[in-house]
Amino acid sequence: MKILSSKYKGRRLFRGVSFLALLLLSFPCFGQEKIKFPISASSKTLGYSPVWVAWKQGFFDRQALDVQLVLMSGAEKSLMALVGGSVFVAAGAADAPIAAVERGMDVAAIGGVINGLTHFIMGGKGYKTYEDLRGATIGSSGLTSGTAFVLRRVLKAKGLDYPRDYNLINVGGSAPSFQALSSGQIAASIIAIPLGFEAAEMGFNVIGRVADVIPNYQLTVLSVKRSWAEKNRVLVVRFMKAMALAMRWLYENKEPAIDFLTKEMKLKPAHARKGWEYYIENRIWHPEADVNLEGIQTVIQIYGEQGLLKAPLPGPAKYVDQSYLKEALKELGAK
Repeated sequence: MKILSSKYKGRRLFRGVSFLALLLLSFPCFGQEKIKFPISASSKTLGYSPVWVAWKQGFFDRQALDVQLVLMSGAEKSLMALVGGSVFVAAGAADAPIAAVERGMDVAAIGGVINGLTHFIMGGKGYKTYEDLRGATIGSSGLTSGTAFVLRRVLKAKGLDYPRDYNLINVGGSAPSFQALSSGQIAASIIAIPLGFEAAEMGFNVIGRVADVIPNYQLTVLSVKRSWAEKNRVLVVRFMKAMALAMRWLYENKEPAIDFLTKEMKLKPAHARKGWEYYIENRIWHPEADVNLEGIQTVIQIYGEQGLLKAPLPGPAKYVDQSYLKEALKELGAK
């Protein structure tokens, strides 16, 4: 039997270790200084959880991205920070980049965050049906964008025209809307899961489910400044890899995900569980952070109904660039 000398065995071991080191260095998280990568989100709610998962669960770190996540109230503020270069990616309402492109701004949606509508139309005491809302004051987040347009389309489908048949006031997103409803300031509002569950448990009336009227809608997206993104394509691809991995983690780790949602989003455990189940079963989060193009088309249609787009209406390609995600999934090995 041939016996290897200690010197030869040492050389083989050194070569093996060297090969392993080179292999590890080929991954972004090894041998690279982390790149500062500021991003913004227009809300911290259950729906936006994938962004926090990517941040707090280390998916950005593994892509050598030193992410600073800034919470900016409202999609327009978030998008202005993007255009101004204060952040590299903005997570916010899908109609914000559409409006920006129409104003000549150099932006595009590259991925999805909330790919559907989880909202209920919730009514206070004495408001149980859509007809009960005739002449009432209804709360919304803004008046001329996002869920305000969604609310107006739902009510129109139920025979109520704005402003003829009801008053609409800006009370903010689901949490402040719930507070306004609880205080009696408004008769009804549009409230997302899981606050919709809590409102129902407290005796408020579920007048209707928004998705029954608008089943396909892209609520929020990840947007970039096109010119910056193309110059920094490698970084943007790494960002989308982190987001895709965060989405996979949410789908594949039910109990840890529910625990994360409970603690990070400060939800009751039962509401975190029901919220996770609703989002996963209805694919409100895309399993790999993609955009729902049919949902984007619905946003375009609703935006056009408000007279904010010229006919013929453009398709999603004018506002969406999926190439970064496609490249990211190719590197990850798409499932």
